[in-house]
Amino acid sequence: MVSSFQTQYGIRLSKEIAEMQWEEFKQLLSGIGPDTPLGRIVAIRSETDKRTLKRFTKEQRRIRNRWLRKKAQRVSGPDMDKVLEGLKQSFIQMAGR
Repeated sequence: MVSSFQTQYGIRLSKEIAEMQWEEFKQLLSGIGPDTPLGRIVAIRSETDKRTLKRFTKEQRRIRNRWLRKKAQRVSGPDMDKVLEGLKQSFIQMAGR
């Protein structure tokens, strides 16, 4: 995530997170493009074309299979809210607030 923000926006999260609002962070995160490290991971995880999947490298298969296993253990709505709140609090702490 950090390298993707640096690549796409030129933002160093460790320095600028203190001044960034949560809503702004979420908007920037949702706009991360496919030419960033995070974008490439998302593309691997979401690929469904059988021909493309056959051409995946060993590492790409590992990334996708790990994601599919995790996805199979989905978190419920209320639990997801707790996870997101924990993530939000972590960023607030990183920002020193």
